[in-house]
Amino acid sequence: MKRKIGIAALRLRAVRPRVVVAALLPALIVAACGSTPMRESTGEYFDDAAITAKVKTAFVGDSQVKAADISVETFKGTVQLSGFADNTDEIRRAVDLAARVRAVKLVENDIQLKAPAQ
Repeated sequence: MKRKIGIAALRLRAVRPRVVVAALLPALIVAACGSTPMRESTGEYFDDAAITAKVKTAFVGDSQVKAADISVETFKGTVQLSGFADNTDEIRRAVDLAARVRAVKLVENDIQLKAPAQ
């Protein structure tokens, strides 16, 4: 014998998935915005983009550093410099300028000296 289901029970069954999704959605959003050791949170991403822009601006405004030859990447406040410089003074100046930017936690220097012209 089949059991009859009332309209109220049908409505309740239709609402349940929506209620579950509505209850879990905020938790999923918060989890997606969180950071892990290998991934930045949304806020950290924007903070790092601002740090990168400030370091590049400092390079452009300095006569000793050739900004076009040095790349800047930032991850969780750690700035990585890479590229090529004409001399060790330029490398030191680039590291010093990057370290002076507010919110920089560490500067990793991977800048290489250019090979002498032959």
